[in-house]
Amino acid sequence: MAVRIRLTRKGAKKKPFYRIVAADSEAPRDGKFLEVLGTYDPLQDPAQLKVDGERLQMWLDRGATPSDTVFNLLKAQGMFAQAGEGEAAAAQS
Repeated sequence: MAVRIRLTRKGAKKKPFYRIVAADSEAPRDGKFLEVLGTYDPLQDPAQLKVDGERLQMWLDRGATPSDTVFNLLKAQGMFAQAGEGEAAAAQS
């Protein structure tokens, strides 16, 4: 079972609110998930992102891969600064 860290959509029509969850990669977007790791509210000014860093790190250590969107959100918050620099350095070599 490949685990992805991704967004699930909640909220009303035209008022999105997202949960950051660890889920099986084959499960539907809003389907069954393993654990809620945080929330993302794009309608706040500025957009509000809350993440349980310990649980996120535990899933990453177990081999879970974040979706592109989650990776970019966490990178903007500074949680993946080291990983992004390492990838850029490897690409230049």
